[in-house]
Amino acid sequence: MNVLFFSPGYPAEMPLFVRGLTEVGARVYGLGDQPAEALAEGVRRRLSGYIRVDSLWDEEAVVRRVRSEPGHETIERVECLWEPGMLVAARLREALGLAGMTVEQTIPFRDKTAMKRALERAGLRCPRHARADSFGACREAAERIGYPLILKPVAGAGSADTYRVDGPDELERMLPLLRHVPEVSVEEFIDGEEFTFDTICHGGEIAYVNMCWYRPRPLIARSLEWVSPQTVALRDLGAEHLQAGAELGRKVLQALGFRTGFTHMEWFRTPKGEAVFGEIGARPPGARTVDIMNFAGDTDLFRGWGEAVCHHRFSEPTHRLYNVAIICKRAQGQGRIRRIEGLGSLLARYGPSIVSVDLLPIGAPRRDWKQTLLSDGWLIVRHPDLETMMRIADAVGTDLQLHAA
Repeated sequence: MNVLFFSPGYPAEMPLFVRGLTEVGARVYGLGDQPAEALAEGVRRRLSGYIRVDSLWDEEAVVRRVRSEPGHETIERVECLWEPGMLVAARLREALGLAGMTVEQTIPFRDKTAMKRALERAGLRCPRHARADSFGACREAAERIGYPLILKPVAGAGSADTYRVDGPDELERMLPLLRHVPEVSVEEFIDGEEFTFDTICHGGEIAYVNMCWYRPRPLIARSLEWVSPQTVALRDLGAEHLQAGAELGRKVLQALGFRTGFTHMEWFRTPKGEAVFGEIGARPPGARTVDIMNFAGDTDLFRGWGEAVCHHRFSEPTHRLYNVAIICKRAQGQGRIRRIEGLGSLLARYGPSIVSVDLLPIGAPRRDWKQTLLSDGWLIVRHPDLETMMRIADAVGTDLQLHAA
């Protein structure tokens, strides 16, 4: 099968999905805005061809460029796993007459208001919400919905540019922070723990399921610099407290008519045990979450996804052996990383359970913690027992320290 893959070099996980496609026999043709020579050697080696465009966001120009490429008629699928490119990929499918998500089917996965309206029509519990394209519209929506509330981009991904607002005075302080966002979603704040429902599907059937637990919930992690955020891939998906979310997730996929590929849904569990929808993307989770999903079952979901989209089957292991957490670390201070403390002690105590270490090296400039969840590096830990795994993850959060100056 010939697959046109949107942006094979960026974001960081995309080369792994290119590998997955080629390992199930696909010929992958990259589509990107960077020179081919700028791609990592491992990606270039796996590509059967590369189409460079001046801008990935000029939809008409991208369609014309792909159509002008000799042999474009042999393309059988267009795949995009990067949120901003979903609609461009859908336009390409329609222009080339290919199967897969259309523009109409893609919009509810990109537009948070359209997303929630579609699910409300299906009778599913969503936060009360309104869209706003001006400060005045935000104020009017806030009065209707009530406080506390959440402000977030209509077409955003993850928790970037997302703020909790507890009253009118705070709203006035927050609005200028969103001046660069064309439209925002004003939403009811749901008090509860936050989980994911992630799937790989083919032909409308769920072939693989994962559920993660955010410690703490992303809104808190994005607000407090000293926090070391954790994403925990849970081993026991049959746990009673997860069942309402799993049922909600299945109904969401059915309501949106999702057929084939990766999905990443976030949902809230309230203190009363109610499952409330958060948002969903027709893509894998980011921030190396697919890595922890792989570590949970010693599987390869990059290849499993490739098999699902190319051959409409899934043969990777689906059993779960471990609870797995990625712990993201933020350096103290500003400037360059000067020293790392506690890593040796952690490896001595928990070595077999620490399966990945990726920290900025000494001398590297510290990253902007507000712009990247992965911050200045991460550790991945795993253990069959959840309490033991959490104890190890918390030790990483407290005992490992990066210092910048």
